[in-house]
This record gives sequence, C-alpha cells and structure tokens, in this order.
Amino acid sequence: MFTLEQLKESHSKVKSGADFPSYFKEIKELGVTHYEAYVSDGRIDYHGADHYIVKAPAKYTPLTIADVVAIDHFKLELLAHQLGKTDFLTFITMCATTGIEKWEICMDKKTCAYFDKLGKVVLVERIPF
Repeated sequence: MFTLEQLKESHSKVKSGADFPSYFKEIKELGVTHYEAYVSDGRIDYHGADHYIVKAPAKYTPLTIADVVAIDHFKLELLAHQLGKTDFLTFITMCATTGIEKWEICMDKKTCAYFDKLGKVVLVERIPF
C-alpha cells in the first residue's frame, strides 16, 4: 500500500488547480480509493482498500471556517483555482472564508464533494478525466 512519504511527494507537485489531474492519477495508481482534505489545518486522510488509512498531519496554523457558505463566491474562486490562477494556500484561505470545511475526492466515481461545517454537501463536481 501507499505511504505518507509517497503521498507527500505526489502532493508537492501541486502548485495550482491546473496540476490536479496528474496528482489524481498518481495517487490513484498508488492505491488511494478516496481522501478527505480538511481546510481548517490542512490535514488529509487517505483511504485505500481493506480499511487502510494514512493520515497526513496538519500543515498550517488553524483557519477559522465561516459559519455560512457563500456558494456563489466559492464557485467563482474555485473556477479561478482550477484554471491555475491561484496557488494552493490562496485556495485554502478562500475555502475557509466561504464556509468550506473539507472536500472529499472519490477516485472511482471521479467526484469531488465540498462540505460545510455541519457536514452537509454543498457542491459535487465530476472530475473531467
């Protein structure tokens, strides 16, 4: 199965949303079935077959997540990030200020679901590859 070191190496190549397709492919090939990325502190839980899990620790000082989701603003900024117009830290900060608590990537379904503080799904996107 995959290791934290392998996952860190893959993630280090992501500079903007434009880099996501190659990252997705690389970690799927490592055996990741899905993962949850937490906006508040950057920790990530990577899941594999047979309940295998690797937890990447917090990466930065905790951010405050807004109580109310500003979905229209979030969608605009998400698109800008996906086009490579913002770096990852800018994206994370935007997620916090627009009320996004975490996202979950499902490798088999090729989806990314964004959640609010209450655990409610606020947006699901198909990953187009």
